[in-house]
Amino acid sequence: MMFAQITGRASLRDISDSLQTQAGSLYHLGIQSVKKSTLADANNNRSADFFHAFFEKTYQRCASIAPGKKKFRFKNKLYSLDASTIDLCLSVFPWARFRSAKGGIKLHAVLDHDGHIPAFTSITDAKTSDLSFARTLTLPAGSIVAADRACIDFAWLYALNQRRNYLVTRLKRNIKYRVVERRSVLKSKGVTSDQTIILTGTKAGACPIPLRRIGYKDPNTGKQYFFLTNNFQFAAKTIADIYKARWKIELFFKLIKQNLKIKTFLGTSRNAVMTQIWIALITMLVLAYMKFLANLGQSITQIQRLLQLNLFKRQSLWALFDPPPTEHKIEFRQKLLFNFS
Repeated sequence: MMFAQITGRASLRDISDSLQTQAGSLYHLGIQSVKKSTLADANNNRSADFFHAFFEKTYQRCASIAPGKKKFRFKNKLYSLDASTIDLCLSVFPWARFRSAKGGIKLHAVLDHDGHIPAFTSITDAKTSDLSFARTLTLPAGSIVAADRACIDFAWLYALNQRRNYLVTRLKRNIKYRVVERRSVLKSKGVTSDQTIILTGTKAGACPIPLRRIGYKDPNTGKQYFFLTNNFQFAAKTIADIYKARWKIELFFKLIKQNLKIKTFLGTSRNAVMTQIWIALITMLVLAYMKFLANLGQSITQIQRLLQLNLFKRQSLWALFDPPPTEHKIEFRQKLLFNFS
């Protein structure tokens, strides 16, 4: 199934036939040819929970060698939280009913900015809210999580604060608060305000702690933003930059949808779909692990595309990604052949 992800196979029969063409290489790997019926049985009978657990183990291995954050100097773990809906046809996937005439499932993800790899993920019905997933997270103490304002929940924010975690999000317009302190700002960096606030709305009792409201004007677009956080240690501009870094998780969803196989499926059962998504995420982590271990400068997309053509080639990663020589040396015997031809 990872072979299918890397090479873009279209069906279980396509996987079986493609692997059969590499029978010699499979023999040397200690693997027998795979039949279509075997793959179909595994899709139906092997629980997707196994692959979920394998994903978590793979993340731990990958995170242990992932490079640090390049943009930020702080040592706190930085995560971004978001979700993406994967549309499914109701006539083919009737178990995935989302609306009256629409089907789908939702992939929730927390992106680890050390290496930009998925750390915590969940696959749910499309109607499950982002906040429901957020409430299940247990992050390391001192972690910072950047999330969209759809995830603002005062009780969850207070729970994060009690666990010594920090939330950076955008402030909703309808949130009521009272300013208790104003700090000077560097307007040359785009920061327009830096305030300590106390929530005053009807649900303010769920979060009885002081919070920080930061105003920021993007110098490129001129658009004004207001951020909410429980972090009072970092500079106001750093808080704005943390939220801006959230676009990395948008790139993550774009990467897996464009390069891995999670938009068309090799099975129709719920277990088969879940299995395929978990294997796609595992494949991404394996490619990232290779990138980190070999210290490759190429993107994961570039690595995958080159592996598609050289997957069964017996060659080191360094040799595979070395640029080809600009001039091909022609041996003396080859020159003679050219002269007589």
